[in-house]
Amino acid sequence: MLDYDEEAERYDAMRGGEPRAAAAAEAVLGLLPPDAARLLDVACGTGIVTRRLAAGRPGLRVTGVDLSPAMARQAAARLPGTIVRADSRRLPFPDAVFDAVTSVWLLHLVEDAGDARRIVAECARVLRPGGVYVTTVDKGASHNVGSDIDVVLASRPHRPASDAEALVEGYAADRGLLPAGRARFPGRGQGRSPRRAITDLRRGWFVTLPPGHPLADDFAARLAALPDQERPRPEPEFTLRAFRKPAG
Repeated sequence: MLDYDEEAERYDAMRGGEPRAAAAAEAVLGLLPPDAARLLDVACGTGIVTRRLAAGRPGLRVTGVDLSPAMARQAAARLPGTIVRADSRRLPFPDAVFDAVTSVWLLHLVEDAGDARRIVAECARVLRPGGVYVTTVDKGASHNVGSDIDVVLASRPHRPASDAEALVEGYAADRGLLPAGRARFPGRGQGRSPRRAITDLRRGWFVTLPPGHPLADDFAARLAALPDQERPRPEPEFTLRAFRKPAG
Protein backbone atom coordinates (compact mmCIF):
# COMPACT_ATOMS: atom_id res chain seq x y z
CA MET A 1 0.00 0.00 0.00
CA LEU A 2 1.14 3.54 -0.67
CA ASP A 3 2.70 5.57 2.13
CA TYR A 4 0.29 8.50 2.22
CA ASP A 5 2.70 10.67 4.18
CA GLU A 6 5.15 10.31 1.29
CA GLU A 7 2.36 10.75 -1.26
CA ALA A 8 0.85 13.92 0.17
CA GLU A 9 2.88 16.47 -1.81
CA ARG A 10 2.20 14.89 -5.18
CA TYR A 11 -1.09 13.13 -4.50
CA ASP A 12 -3.39 15.67 -6.14
CA ALA A 13 -1.28 16.00 -9.27
CA MET A 14 -1.17 12.19 -9.66
CA ARG A 15 -4.90 11.78 -9.09
CA GLY A 16 -6.63 14.21 -11.43
CA GLY A 17 -6.28 17.38 -9.35
CA GLU A 18 -9.04 19.97 -9.27
CA PRO A 19 -11.11 18.54 -12.18
CA ARG A 20 -11.49 15.18 -10.41
CA ALA A 21 -12.20 16.93 -7.10
CA ALA A 22 -14.89 19.08 -8.70
CA ALA A 23 -16.62 16.05 -10.21
CA ALA A 24 -16.52 14.18 -6.89
CA ALA A 25 -17.82 17.11 -4.83
CA GLU A 26 -20.67 17.83 -7.23
CA ALA A 27 -21.82 14.21 -7.08
CA VAL A 28 -21.55 14.05 -3.29
CA LEU A 29 -23.46 17.31 -2.79
CA GLY A 30 -26.25 15.99 -4.97
CA LEU A 31 -26.84 13.17 -2.47
CA LEU A 32 -26.84 15.26 0.72
CA PRO A 33 -30.01 16.34 2.54
CA PRO A 34 -31.00 19.86 1.44
CA ASP A 35 -31.06 21.01 5.07
CA ALA A 36 -27.65 19.57 6.02
CA ALA A 37 -25.75 22.06 8.18
CA ARG A 38 -22.80 19.98 9.49
CA LEU A 39 -20.79 17.55 7.38
CA LEU A 40 -17.91 15.27 8.37
CA ASP A 41 -15.52 14.23 5.58
CA VAL A 42 -13.77 11.06 6.76
CA ALA A 43 -10.33 10.33 5.26
CA CYS A 44 -10.33 13.78 3.69
CA GLY A 45 -6.78 13.40 2.39
CA THR A 46 -5.36 16.67 1.11
CA GLY A 47 -8.72 18.37 1.52
CA ILE A 48 -9.08 19.01 -2.22
CA VAL A 49 -12.61 17.56 -2.28
CA THR A 50 -13.41 18.74 1.25
CA ARG A 51 -12.81 22.36 0.29
CA ARG A 52 -15.19 22.05 -2.66
CA LEU A 53 -17.83 20.49 -0.42
CA ALA A 54 -17.54 23.46 1.94
CA ALA A 55 -17.73 25.95 -0.92
CA GLY A 56 -20.44 24.14 -2.81
CA ARG A 57 -23.31 24.79 -0.42
CA PRO A 58 -23.75 28.07 1.49
CA GLY A 59 -23.98 27.58 5.25
CA LEU A 60 -22.59 24.04 5.27
CA ARG A 61 -20.01 23.61 8.06
CA VAL A 62 -17.47 20.98 7.06
CA THR A 63 -15.02 19.10 9.28
CA GLY A 64 -12.33 16.87 7.79
CA VAL A 65 -10.59 13.90 9.38
CA ASP A 66 -7.48 12.06 8.21
CA LEU A 67 -4.98 9.74 9.88
CA SER A 68 -1.93 10.70 7.81
CA PRO A 69 -0.09 13.68 9.36
CA ALA A 70 1.12 14.94 5.97
CA MET A 71 -2.32 14.64 4.39
CA ALA A 72 -3.93 16.39 7.36
CA ARG A 73 -1.42 19.25 7.06
CA GLN A 74 -2.28 19.69 3.39
CA ALA A 75 -5.99 19.72 4.22
CA ALA A 76 -5.51 22.18 7.08
CA ALA A 77 -3.76 24.59 4.71
CA ARG A 78 -6.86 24.54 2.54
CA LEU A 79 -9.39 24.64 5.39
CA PRO A 80 -7.75 26.19 8.47
CA GLY A 81 -9.30 25.27 11.79
CA THR A 82 -11.54 22.52 10.42
CA ILE A 83 -9.24 19.48 10.10
CA VAL A 84 -8.73 16.82 12.80
CA ARG A 85 -6.11 14.09 12.69
CA ALA A 86 -7.85 10.89 13.76
CA ASP A 87 -8.43 7.23 12.96
CA SER A 88 -11.65 6.63 11.00
CA ARG A 89 -12.24 3.49 13.08
CA ARG A 90 -12.44 5.62 16.26
CA LEU A 91 -13.83 9.03 15.40
CA PRO A 92 -13.32 11.62 18.16
CA PHE A 93 -16.86 13.00 18.06
CA PRO A 94 -20.02 12.44 20.13
CA ASP A 95 -22.97 10.47 18.81
CA ALA A 96 -25.41 12.01 16.33
CA VAL A 97 -23.69 15.37 15.77
CA PHE A 98 -23.43 15.51 11.96
CA ASP A 99 -26.17 15.91 9.36
CA ALA A 100 -24.02 14.15 6.75
CA VAL A 101 -20.89 12.02 6.72
CA THR A 102 -18.80 11.23 3.64
CA SER A 103 -15.95 8.80 2.99
CA VAL A 104 -14.73 9.17 -0.58
CA TRP A 105 -12.02 6.71 -1.71
CA LEU A 106 -11.51 5.17 1.72
CA LEU A 107 -13.06 1.73 2.12
CA HIS A 108 -11.14 0.21 -0.80
CA LEU A 109 -7.90 0.84 1.12
CA VAL A 110 -8.96 -1.22 4.13
CA GLU A 111 -7.47 -4.71 4.06
CA ASP A 112 -9.46 -6.11 6.97
CA ALA A 113 -13.22 -6.49 6.49
CA GLY A 114 -13.70 -5.94 10.21
CA ASP A 115 -12.04 -2.55 9.93
CA ALA A 116 -14.27 -1.59 7.00
CA ARG A 117 -17.29 -2.55 9.08
CA ARG A 118 -15.99 -0.49 12.02
CA ILE A 119 -15.49 2.57 9.81
CA VAL A 120 -19.07 2.42 8.56
CA ALA A 121 -20.27 1.85 12.12
CA GLU A 122 -18.41 4.96 13.30
CA CYS A 123 -19.82 7.02 10.44
CA ALA A 124 -23.31 5.85 11.39
CA ARG A 125 -22.70 6.58 15.08
CA VAL A 126 -21.83 10.25 14.58
CA LEU A 127 -24.69 10.73 12.10
CA ARG A 128 -27.90 12.30 13.41
CA PRO A 129 -31.26 10.59 12.79
CA GLY A 130 -32.41 11.63 9.34
CA GLY A 131 -28.82 12.24 8.24
CA VAL A 132 -27.07 10.68 5.25
CA TYR A 133 -23.83 8.76 4.85
CA VAL A 134 -22.21 8.88 1.38
CA THR A 135 -19.34 6.64 0.31
CA THR A 136 -17.63 5.34 -2.79
CA VAL A 137 -18.00 1.64 -3.65
CA ASP A 138 -16.21 -0.70 -6.06
CA LYS A 139 -13.36 1.75 -6.50
CA GLY A 140 -10.84 -0.77 -7.83
CA ALA A 141 -13.29 -2.19 -10.35
CA SER A 142 -14.01 1.32 -11.60
CA HIS A 143 -10.51 1.51 -13.06
CA ASN A 144 -11.20 -1.44 -15.36
CA VAL A 145 -12.36 0.42 -18.46
CA GLY A 146 -11.74 -2.43 -20.90
CA SER A 147 -8.45 -1.06 -22.22
CA ASP A 148 -5.35 -2.94 -23.36
CA ILE A 149 -3.80 -1.99 -20.01
CA ASP A 150 -6.64 -3.76 -18.22
CA VAL A 151 -6.07 -6.86 -20.36
CA VAL A 152 -2.44 -6.97 -19.23
CA LEU A 153 -3.31 -6.36 -15.57
CA ALA A 154 -6.22 -8.82 -15.48
CA SER A 155 -3.94 -11.71 -14.50
CA ARG A 156 -2.33 -9.92 -11.54
CA PRO A 157 -3.00 -11.26 -8.05
CA HIS A 158 -6.28 -10.02 -6.58
CA ARG A 159 -7.63 -9.62 -3.11
CA PRO A 160 -11.31 -9.38 -2.14
CA ALA A 161 -12.57 -5.80 -2.44
CA SER A 162 -13.47 -4.41 0.98
CA ASP A 163 -15.64 -1.75 -0.70
CA ALA A 164 -17.69 -4.12 -2.87
CA GLU A 165 -21.15 -2.62 -3.14
CA ALA A 166 -22.92 -5.62 -1.61
CA LEU A 167 -20.52 -5.61 1.35
CA VAL A 168 -20.98 -1.90 1.98
CA GLU A 169 -24.76 -2.32 1.83
CA GLY A 170 -24.39 -5.00 4.50
CA TYR A 171 -22.16 -2.85 6.71
CA ALA A 172 -24.72 -0.04 6.46
CA ALA A 173 -27.69 -2.30 7.12
CA ASP A 174 -25.99 -3.67 10.25
CA ARG A 175 -26.05 -0.12 11.65
CA GLY A 176 -29.65 0.52 10.65
CA LEU A 177 -28.84 2.68 7.62
CA LEU A 178 -31.21 2.51 4.66
CA PRO A 179 -30.36 2.96 0.95
CA ALA A 180 -30.96 6.57 -0.05
CA GLY A 181 -29.49 7.10 -3.50
CA ARG A 182 -26.69 6.53 -5.94
CA ALA A 183 -24.54 8.69 -8.21
CA ARG A 184 -21.65 8.27 -10.63
CA PHE A 185 -18.92 10.71 -11.55
CA PRO A 186 -15.89 10.65 -13.88
CA GLY A 187 -12.34 10.30 -12.63
CA ARG A 188 -11.12 13.37 -14.48
CA GLY A 189 -7.46 13.10 -15.44
CA GLN A 190 -7.22 9.46 -14.35
CA GLY A 191 -7.22 7.80 -17.72
CA ARG A 192 -4.10 5.64 -17.52
CA SER A 193 -1.42 5.45 -20.16
CA PRO A 194 0.92 2.44 -20.22
CA ARG A 195 3.74 4.71 -19.01
CA ARG A 196 1.67 5.93 -16.09
CA ALA A 197 0.58 2.38 -15.24
CA ILE A 198 4.25 1.39 -15.02
CA THR A 199 4.93 4.37 -12.76
CA ASP A 200 2.01 3.40 -10.53
CA LEU A 201 3.28 -0.17 -10.44
CA ARG A 202 6.74 0.97 -9.36
CA ARG A 203 5.25 3.20 -6.65
CA GLY A 204 3.14 0.45 -5.08
CA TRP A 205 -0.26 1.69 -6.27
CA PHE A 206 -1.36 -1.88 -7.01
CA VAL A 207 -1.62 -3.33 -3.52
CA THR A 208 -1.16 -6.96 -4.60
CA LEU A 209 1.98 -6.07 -6.58
CA PRO A 210 4.09 -4.03 -4.14
CA PRO A 211 7.58 -2.89 -5.19
CA GLY A 212 9.88 -5.89 -5.12
CA HIS A 213 7.10 -8.41 -5.79
CA PRO A 214 8.52 -11.21 -7.99
CA LEU A 215 5.85 -10.58 -10.66
CA ALA A 216 6.19 -6.78 -10.76
CA ASP A 217 8.98 -6.71 -13.35
CA ASP A 218 7.04 -9.07 -15.61
CA PHE A 219 3.95 -6.87 -15.55
CA ALA A 220 6.08 -3.76 -16.13
CA ALA A 221 7.64 -5.39 -19.20
CA ARG A 222 4.24 -6.35 -20.60
CA LEU A 223 2.95 -2.83 -20.07
CA ALA A 224 6.05 -1.40 -21.74
CA ALA A 225 5.31 -3.49 -24.85
CA LEU A 226 1.92 -1.83 -25.40
CA PRO A 227 1.54 0.79 -28.16
CA ASP A 228 1.02 4.52 -27.56
CA GLN A 229 2.90 4.59 -24.28
CA GLU A 230 1.90 8.18 -23.45
CA ARG A 231 -1.73 8.06 -24.62
CA PRO A 232 -4.27 8.00 -21.75
CA ARG A 233 -6.95 5.36 -22.05
CA PRO A 234 -10.57 6.18 -21.04
CA GLU A 235 -11.21 7.68 -17.62
CA PRO A 236 -12.79 5.56 -14.88
CA GLU A 237 -16.24 6.28 -13.50
CA PHE A 238 -16.70 6.08 -9.75
CA THR A 239 -19.87 5.07 -7.91
CA LEU A 240 -21.29 6.71 -4.79
CA ARG A 241 -23.90 5.16 -2.53
CA ALA A 242 -25.96 7.11 0.00
CA PHE A 243 -27.54 5.62 3.14
CA ARG A 244 -29.98 7.38 5.45
CA LYS A 245 -30.20 7.00 9.21
CA PRO A 246 -33.90 6.64 10.05
CA ALA A 247 -35.41 9.53 12.00
CA GLY A 248 -36.45 8.62 15.52
